[in-house]
Amino acid sequence: MSNEHQGALAERVSEPVIPQEVAKDISLLEQQFIRAEVEQLRQSVLSFRPLFEKRAKIIAHPEVASNFWLRVLSNAPADIDEYISSSDAAILGSALKSLNVERFELDEKGQGEPRSIRFTFEFATGDANPFFENEKLVKEFYWRKQVLTTPSGKKRTWDGLVSEPVRINWKKDMDITKGLLDAACDLFEAEKKGGDRKELPEAKNLVGKLAEVEALEEEEEDEDDEYPSQTPGSSFFNFFGYRGSDVTAEHSATATKEENERFEKILKGENVEDDEADDDEEVDDDFDTFEVFPDGGELAIALAEDLWPNALKYYVQSFEEVPDFDEDDLEEGDESDDENDEDEASRPRKKTKV
Repeated sequence: MSNEHQGALAERVSEPVIPQEVAKDISLLEQQFIRAEVEQLRQSVLSFRPLFEKRAKIIAHPEVASNFWLRVLSNAPADIDEYISSSDAAILGSALKSLNVERFELDEKGQGEPRSIRFTFEFATGDANPFFENEKLVKEFYWRKQVLTTPSGKKRTWDGLVSEPVRINWKKDMDITKGLLDAACDLFEAEKKGGDRKELPEAKNLVGKLAEVEALEEEEEDEDDEYPSQTPGSSFFNFFGYRGSDVTAEHSATATKEENERFEKILKGENVEDDEADDDEEVDDDFDTFEVFPDGGELAIALAEDLWPNALKYYVQSFEEVPDFDEDDLEEGDESDDENDEDEASRPRKKTKV
């Protein structure tokens, strides 16, 4: 493309702002898309429930049940596998018995919030699980909405998954979260008793633990550059400490009601005051400072929307053999090794599988 054409194109895409009327139409349509997607999810959950019940009967077969979820996790997609370290894999591979995922706030008639998710992990107990005492770890994620006020007095709406930390009763010297999960649970329990979170000793302890673990992980990475950690400072089991935010059900209901009322007015063509904050205006919120698994919401969605519905596919894939290569294939591969070295270095390394 010539410099002249590049300049003309840059001119066309550098308009200062979206026209106000167009911006309103875009915002309204985006809301309609979101509501349609939620309704689509609602219907799909109801449609898939009987199929998941049939699947449960299949995987209950004695020769399948013993290692079904281990094989599924061994073929987990990259956006899940990247959170499972070798230490995590050792625990999951030897102690995990089953996994169940439920859209627990959606009733049989399709009423309720379909985006809330419950995970139930079942583990071996006693000597069969040398890592922790818990037979079950149940982690519930609630889809909540919150209206935040910016320093300028404008409003910003946040929605997403929130959860309460779940404590794991680790056996002696077996806590691979390095105390982070316990610290997150301690802070949550202290908060329920009241007081300013920032001033609680449990908060200071958690912040200290986070810094300590981050420094330790950086040191380990420097010592072992061949197999760098893909999620520094994090174990899959810190997933059970994820909180997301501290939006209550009552606050969420109020925010949802306000948004619905606003949406209905816009649909009717009524004038609605634009009090939404600009994208670049920050909201004073220190919650991230105390988060032990920042990607918990994303991982929960990946588990619920990919691993859970596609479990049979991943199970079957675990039996597929790696194809053999003859000498000619290997020679051709050697010639292209140098070309691919740079690309290979940029790809995330797979860890020891479950």
